[in-house]
Amino acid sequence: MSELFDAVDALVASRSPLPPPAERRRLRQAHALTLDEVAAALGVRRATVGGWESGKAEPRPPEREAYARLLKQLATLYPAPESTGAQQEDTGTAAPQTFTTAATAAQAGPTGGAAEATATAEAEEPPAAPTAPVRHAAATQRPVPRAERAPQSSRRPTVRKAAPANTPAPGGAYAHGPLLVLDADTERQVTGYGVGGLILDVPAKSLPALVEWTLTEARLGSEKLHGSGKDGDPLLVLTEAACERYGLPAALSEAERLAGRLPEGHKVIKQLERADWQLTKRGLGPWARIYRPAHGSRRQCVQLCIPSWRALDDRSWGHAAQLPPPELARVLGVYAARVMTPVGSTAVTGLQLMTALNPPTRASEADADGRRHREHRPGSLGTQPMDPAPCEATDGHPVLAHLPRFHVRGPGERLFEEAYDWARDMTDTECMQRYLVGLDVNLAFGAAANGAVVGLATPPEHVTDPVFDPAVPGSWLVDLSHIDLSRVKVGKQWRDLDGDLLPSPFTPTGKRPEGPAWYATPTVAYAVELGYDVAPVEAWVRRESGRFLDGWYKRLRDAYVATMADLGVAEKLPPHQFLQSMDGYKSRDPELGIVVDAVKMTVKGGIGKLQEKARGGGWKPGHAWPALARPTWRPDIRATVISRARINMHRKMLNLAAATGRYPVAVLSDCAVYTADGPSPLDVLPYGADGKTVPGSFRLGVSPGMVKHEGTQSVLWGADVLEQLGADGHVANLARYIKTGEVTANDTGE
Repeated sequence: MSELFDAVDALVASRSPLPPPAERRRLRQAHALTLDEVAAALGVRRATVGGWESGKAEPRPPEREAYARLLKQLATLYPAPESTGAQQEDTGTAAPQTFTTAATAAQAGPTGGAAEATATAEAEEPPAAPTAPVRHAAATQRPVPRAERAPQSSRRPTVRKAAPANTPAPGGAYAHGPLLVLDADTERQVTGYGVGGLILDVPAKSLPALVEWTLTEARLGSEKLHGSGKDGDPLLVLTEAACERYGLPAALSEAERLAGRLPEGHKVIKQLERADWQLTKRGLGPWARIYRPAHGSRRQCVQLCIPSWRALDDRSWGHAAQLPPPELARVLGVYAARVMTPVGSTAVTGLQLMTALNPPTRASEADADGRRHREHRPGSLGTQPMDPAPCEATDGHPVLAHLPRFHVRGPGERLFEEAYDWARDMTDTECMQRYLVGLDVNLAFGAAANGAVVGLATPPEHVTDPVFDPAVPGSWLVDLSHIDLSRVKVGKQWRDLDGDLLPSPFTPTGKRPEGPAWYATPTVAYAVELGYDVAPVEAWVRRESGRFLDGWYKRLRDAYVATMADLGVAEKLPPHQFLQSMDGYKSRDPELGIVVDAVKMTVKGGIGKLQEKARGGGWKPGHAWPALARPTWRPDIRATVISRARINMHRKMLNLAAATGRYPVAVLSDCAVYTADGPSPLDVLPYGADGKTVPGSFRLGVSPGMVKHEGTQSVLWGADVLEQLGADGHVANLARYIKTGEVTANDTGE
């Protein structure tokens, strides 16, 4: 019998005792550890650790002993409270006395973490840029197990998760971060997944109750980006299961998709109305805002994002809509920390970011009664929309209502500042080279926005026979057809070039102007830089001006550079090392790869939204459309940025041509294609042993305005594409296909 007892004792001793699953979670959170960090230390997957904490699985040797050692050390640091009153998850076994506890809020760590804070006072200055989140393990397709349920009588979040080191750590009123991704299980219980591995139980049973819980108990939101701005509203992202739990369809019908919203009579909308909640004019669609009128300084607004309703456009967010909730929370959380909490598409968010960083109003000085009032904030676009100059207006704008219905405006009536779409046939010498190499400018429109002087809150002033002033933003009617690219100033020195091999800097098509046309200030200033005189006939100028977009650029630049650094592509790398680090960089962390693409689309989309066109079948030419009511509907600012981007591109090509005799064969927006004897950008760009290249030309690097390798194809491939797509004198733009080499359709110029 003693042998049997010895065998039993040996069997028990072979398995280290573990606390209940809820206590395992509490101890991890108390030490501010993420699931990723524990998984990495034990050499397992994040979902595995999550399973141990939910009770769906138990660790096996050899990981069990290491896991038990970790928990034992944490239990010494964070003893369990005497009593919590929370329910204990039934594990079927007695726990050792050291671990007798239920799931509670995380306690302060050894560095003296702060207790739960009340709402913080508004900062007078913009907060510093957030620290970059730590790198996470690759996303797993297995769902992360649910957090332990709170008792039915509780309306408080079950878990308060402390952020790990080097992760943007919200605090105070927004201790749980800017957003939650909500998912529901087969028992209709809802779990919220937040930033930094946060998992919350969500007790709300209806959409009105969910909104109320979010504003009163969830502690979600984000601090304002400017001292005169407003805090960011909390964002709830609903999975298909969460939609069904709250009475919403998992997908929109065809009619609902075309309308962009649910019908007004939908039962959930009626629930919101009965609870005195309101929807904005865009209704309950993929991106919805549910609010009550603000009382004093307290905002009552919650944003909804529904990926299954196509809220996350795959052009901007890739496969984000297909990610499991924890991984989707991470993607959106990093974007929210580095850019801002999404408020719609990346274009809408990019436009809103301009206002968040440069608010239109501020608090005035106290009056005689000690009261402060709202007043215009200098340097902003103000609160009122502004009509553009007639030449800046898009077709159908009310300021053009006097024109005949089918009138087509020419260059002398319309400002047409757009990105390059230019190509030419290769010369015989270029055909003898082996490769076509594409160079792509990083965040070209962002770099162009940096330092751009634009008109602010006063209307444009019409001037006849003006003297051109490069410091005054505006639109100028001037003839630039006399400028000959065969002889121009490069670096203040006259140079002779082959002008036929360069695109004109003054038109998007690269064709030489044929007479007077409207141009933005940067375009006319470049003509002067090239050494030629200009004599404008008339102009619309803006005397009140400033660098409105500088803060916007810096925020997006920092977001892009920080995320690229997390992917292993740092700033100031030598050319060879930069190209090596760019090779397959997105595969190192596909989730952060999504963030990089979203940041790039935020730049492009934000600039595009400055000239949002009329949409919908009900609009008629000559009548206003909703976008015109925004102070940020500013086609003149968009024209300035695009003009600067195109001029920056031409200046780089011009400097390279003057120094090396190399000319582009195609340019599409921010990508230029050159022929070369080798497949690398280093076969195009003349880098010296000191790591320097031609001043003012293309430079390899990750910073905005520098270039990366877009793609390489053979010259034979290029000749075949030109022959395949060429028709009626049209030359196919090889820059459109250089990245993959795949030609999927005729080159229509789109």
